[in-house]
Amino acid sequence: MNFGLTNKLFVRIIVLSMFAYGLPVVTNMVGITEYAGMTYSAEKKKRRTPALRQRVYAQLSQAQKLADEKKTQEGIEILQKMENRIDELNSYESAMVYNFKAFIHYGESHMNQAINSFKKVIEQKPIPEALEKSTLYALAQLSMQQEKFDDSIMYINRWSTLNEGSDANSESLLANAFYAKKDYKKSLKHIDKAISLAKGSGKNPNENILILKRATHYELKQPKKVTEVSEDLVRLYPKPKYWIELGNMYGEIGAEEKQLAVMEAAYQQGFVTEAKELKSLAQLYYLNGAPYKAGQLMGKALKEEKLESNVKNLDFLAQAWMVAKEFDKAIPVLKEAAKLSSDGNAYARLAEVFVNMERWHETIQYGEKAFAKGELKHPGNVSIALGMAHFNLKNFDESNHHFANAKGHNKVKKMAEQWMKYVSKEKNKWAQLEASLKSSEVL
Repeated sequence: MNFGLTNKLFVRIIVLSMFAYGLPVVTNMVGITEYAGMTYSAEKKKRRTPALRQRVYAQLSQAQKLADEKKTQEGIEILQKMENRIDELNSYESAMVYNFKAFIHYGESHMNQAINSFKKVIEQKPIPEALEKSTLYALAQLSMQQEKFDDSIMYINRWSTLNEGSDANSESLLANAFYAKKDYKKSLKHIDKAISLAKGSGKNPNENILILKRATHYELKQPKKVTEVSEDLVRLYPKPKYWIELGNMYGEIGAEEKQLAVMEAAYQQGFVTEAKELKSLAQLYYLNGAPYKAGQLMGKALKEEKLESNVKNLDFLAQAWMVAKEFDKAIPVLKEAAKLSSDGNAYARLAEVFVNMERWHETIQYGEKAFAKGELKHPGNVSIALGMAHFNLKNFDESNHHFANAKGHNKVKKMAEQWMKYVSKEKNKWAQLEASLKSSEVL
């Protein structure tokens, strides 16, 4: 028998098929030495396995050729004929028939048939340890795909026993299975072991295991732990979404300064592009005492049409400019908002802006528009603004009228009463001054 060809077929079926179908790949194939019609490997336990005979090899090779030519049904027919006389084959040959049949079924997305064939592989005794391990691992993965999580756990545990220990990948598979079963504490145990094994071999933890760890801590309601994992993701796999998620987690645990720093760094790198994220960053600027930056960001996003020019966004932009004392920038924004709004609140804020700028005629103009359009959130504030404007224009009676209206609103009642007293005093002073001037004219 040509051992080189036999070993080549064995490797091709096990290894290349696994690459093709995304299954685990066993690369530590063991050497096999023929002896008296039997073979034994250099494996630790000296497992003895029968040889793969030439005629069986030829049939498997023919099935392989047909599968490579996309003639899978013809390949299956050859394998089925071999299975029909399975009693004539030794354990190794039988396992190879079922193994190759399993891979063809997998390639055709016949998952149940693939699993059944793989199960038959490990029923054959004895078979090479490498083949048994690769089959157990494949069964663990396929069981996960079929949401048979207990089966997946059972197969990977059998693999670990045969392997005399787990590795980062097998621990990750267990972690995913327990997560799917909602057993988050057990999942976390295997996640941490997978990470430890990876670090022990000088590698960074796999990106997916960190994502799973973050999700598991989230399910266990451990926001600080979620934040720590998010930090690792940004450090090891600095994708835009991880920067955004880290910023959100800093906000969740009340670390607003870190949240702002991360989000600002993400924005400078071009990672903050979505409307929700842009507005969130603007709000962070505003809440952290940087209203000018908030206004700049909102204005740019609106101009570039990354944010919708609706009343809510325009209102926030105007508020940022007002707090930043950039009243000239707030005015056109509020005028635009007033056109879109069904109520008079944008006009009300315009009146407040003009009060701050001591532009009394415009305060009156927009204060009256606010009341005319109606549905005001804070009508008392508008009455105060109108009262102040009329007072400064020496319209004392009109001023008192608006302050009297303001008295009807509890939030500004005290202020209105103080203003009314002040207006009365000033009105009397002006009356006395006018009388004095008239007396002087007579004399």
